[in-house]
Amino acid sequence: MGSSLSNLNDGTNDLAMGPSLGDIPESCVACVFTYLTPPEICNLAGLNRSFRGAASSDSVWEPKLPPNYQDLLDLLPPERYHGLTKKDIFAVLSRPIPFDDGNKELWIDRVTGRVCMAISARGMAITGIEDRRYWNWITTDESRFQVVAYLQQIWWFEVDGTVRFHLPPGIYSLSFRIHLGRFTKRLGRRVCNFEHTHGWDLKPVRFSLTTSDGQEASCEYYLDDLKREEAMGQHKRGCWIEYKVGEFVVTGSEPSTEIQWSMKQIDCTHSKGGLCVDSVFINPIGDLKYHKKKAFVK
Repeated sequence: MGSSLSNLNDGTNDLAMGPSLGDIPESCVACVFTYLTPPEICNLAGLNRSFRGAASSDSVWEPKLPPNYQDLLDLLPPERYHGLTKKDIFAVLSRPIPFDDGNKELWIDRVTGRVCMAISARGMAITGIEDRRYWNWITTDESRFQVVAYLQQIWWFEVDGTVRFHLPPGIYSLSFRIHLGRFTKRLGRRVCNFEHTHGWDLKPVRFSLTTSDGQEASCEYYLDDLKREEAMGQHKRGCWIEYKVGEFVVTGSEPSTEIQWSMKQIDCTHSKGGLCVDSVFINPIGDLKYHKKKAFVK
């Protein structure tokens, strides 16, 4: 049976057994591959020669790339992508591309081919960041940027950021990655210290975002609510949590989109501290066609 399957794949079966996968023209295989995801294409590439040839075709991989993939390539030295096939370009862009002194990164999702972005705490404006009485930078491998901002104590808490880029049309979400408590490694084990963690249960933190075409979103979260978390069996302390700020739509009518965001708790009646700020993520969550269809239904 194993021999039969092998023959079916490589097309070396006896002619009396009929046609095999190896008899399918490469152009037909390539047409089918346009409906598959990149991981599925790569998995099928090893079946036989025609599948392998179709899996390397530019006509298969170009539709998998975002429409603005040249803007991403422009962030790289030309020698990194010059002369590459579309498949190789997809592989290059699926790895993080740093820009803005390494404080921001772009990459494409390996399944959908959509553009994702991350902005380090170093790429944001943090009130009091230069004063070591309030903030410190901590080096850690728990951040994709290898560093996070740690707040010891402050009264006016505010983190702002902005980015402008030619994002492809689609629906995107923006979220903050935050950690309550300070973490270290001791004897190979992860240890969290909550000595400075306070004030986040008294008033909510306000998150907001705006875009250059007038879209707005805002929300509020209590970052620390021990009683409620214990009742629900959930614990935020000692864990990285992503707080979703909101969504925005890119229609493609503008040459580039500017996104601004903020996270603040500026009630100076009490102090707050014991918080790590890692980064902001901008991720694609939907297709523009779906958004238009949903708006029409409403």
